[in-house]
Amino acid sequence: MRISILPKTSVGRWSVSLAAVFILLSILLPVLTRLGGVSPLVGLILGVAFGISGIGALVTGLISIIGNKERSILVFVAVIAGLFALIFFLGEFLYPH
Repeated sequence: MRISILPKTSVGRWSVSLAAVFILLSILLPVLTRLGGVSPLVGLILGVAFGISGIGALVTGLISIIGNKERSILVFVAVIAGLFALIFFLGEFLYPH
Protein backbone atom coordinates (compact mmCIF):
# COMPACT_ATOMS: atom_id res chain seq x y z
CA MET A 1 0.00 0.00 0.00
CA ARG A 2 1.32 3.39 -0.95
CA ILE A 3 1.55 6.37 1.35
CA SER A 4 -0.43 9.38 0.14
CA ILE A 5 -0.87 12.89 1.45
CA LEU A 6 -4.67 13.05 1.53
CA PRO A 7 -6.78 10.41 3.28
CA LYS A 8 -8.77 7.95 1.18
CA THR A 9 -11.39 6.88 3.73
CA SER A 10 -14.18 8.90 5.30
CA VAL A 11 -12.90 8.14 8.80
CA GLY A 12 -9.50 9.48 7.77
CA ARG A 13 -11.11 12.66 6.46
CA TRP A 14 -12.96 13.05 9.77
CA SER A 15 -9.69 12.68 11.64
CA VAL A 16 -7.99 15.34 9.55
CA SER A 17 -10.99 17.67 9.92
CA LEU A 18 -11.06 17.27 13.70
CA ALA A 19 -7.31 17.88 13.87
CA ALA A 20 -7.78 21.07 11.83
CA VAL A 21 -10.43 22.24 14.30
CA PHE A 22 -8.08 21.37 17.17
CA ILE A 23 -5.25 23.40 15.65
CA LEU A 24 -7.57 26.31 14.83
CA LEU A 25 -8.92 26.38 18.40
CA SER A 26 -5.42 26.13 19.84
CA ILE A 27 -4.62 29.37 18.03
CA LEU A 28 -7.98 31.06 18.53
CA LEU A 29 -8.55 30.31 22.22
CA PRO A 30 -5.49 32.12 23.64
CA VAL A 31 -6.04 35.09 21.35
CA LEU A 32 -9.66 35.50 22.39
CA THR A 33 -8.97 35.10 26.10
CA ARG A 34 -6.13 37.63 26.07
CA LEU A 35 -8.28 40.20 24.35
CA GLY A 36 -10.76 39.91 27.18
CA GLY A 37 -13.81 40.09 24.94
CA VAL A 38 -14.93 36.55 25.71
CA SER A 39 -17.23 35.65 28.57
CA PRO A 40 -16.14 32.78 30.82
CA LEU A 41 -18.95 30.59 29.48
CA VAL A 42 -17.79 31.01 25.88
CA GLY A 43 -14.22 30.32 26.98
CA LEU A 44 -15.37 27.14 28.68
CA ILE A 45 -17.30 26.00 25.61
CA LEU A 46 -14.32 26.68 23.36
CA GLY A 47 -12.04 24.84 25.78
CA VAL A 48 -14.28 21.79 25.80
CA ALA A 49 -14.51 21.88 22.00
CA PHE A 50 -10.71 22.14 21.92
CA GLY A 51 -10.32 18.95 23.97
CA ILE A 52 -13.07 16.98 22.27
CA SER A 53 -11.81 17.78 18.77
CA GLY A 54 -8.26 16.75 19.63
CA ILE A 55 -9.20 13.49 21.30
CA GLY A 56 -11.71 12.82 18.51
CA ALA A 57 -8.92 13.29 15.98
CA LEU A 58 -6.83 10.76 17.88
CA VAL A 59 -9.59 8.15 18.10
CA THR A 60 -10.78 8.47 14.51
CA GLY A 61 -7.20 8.54 13.26
CA LEU A 62 -6.36 5.33 15.09
CA ILE A 63 -9.54 3.68 13.80
CA SER A 64 -8.60 4.76 10.30
CA ILE A 65 -5.01 3.55 10.56
CA ILE A 66 -5.68 0.26 12.35
CA GLY A 67 -9.13 -0.66 11.07
CA ASN A 68 -9.13 0.72 7.54
CA LYS A 69 -5.38 0.47 6.82
CA GLU A 70 -5.22 4.19 6.02
CA ARG A 71 -1.71 5.32 5.10
CA SER A 72 -1.98 9.06 4.76
CA ILE A 73 0.50 11.63 6.00
CA LEU A 74 -2.28 13.95 7.17
CA VAL A 75 -3.89 11.17 9.20
CA PHE A 76 -0.58 10.50 10.94
CA VAL A 77 -0.29 14.23 11.68
CA ALA A 78 -3.85 14.18 13.02
CA VAL A 79 -2.96 11.33 15.37
CA ILE A 80 0.06 13.28 16.62
CA ALA A 81 -2.16 16.33 17.22
CA GLY A 82 -4.59 14.07 19.06
CA LEU A 83 -1.78 12.78 21.25
CA PHE A 84 -0.98 16.38 22.21
CA ALA A 85 -4.64 16.88 23.10
CA LEU A 86 -4.59 13.75 25.23
CA ILE A 87 -1.48 15.01 27.03
CA PHE A 88 -3.17 18.38 27.66
CA PHE A 89 -6.32 16.62 28.87
CA LEU A 90 -4.45 14.31 31.24
CA GLY A 91 -2.32 17.19 32.48
CA GLU A 92 -5.39 19.14 33.53
CA PHE A 93 -6.71 16.25 35.60
CA LEU A 94 -3.43 14.97 37.03
CA TYR A 95 -2.07 18.42 37.93
CA PRO A 96 -5.03 20.75 38.56
CA HIS A 97 -4.44 24.44 39.18
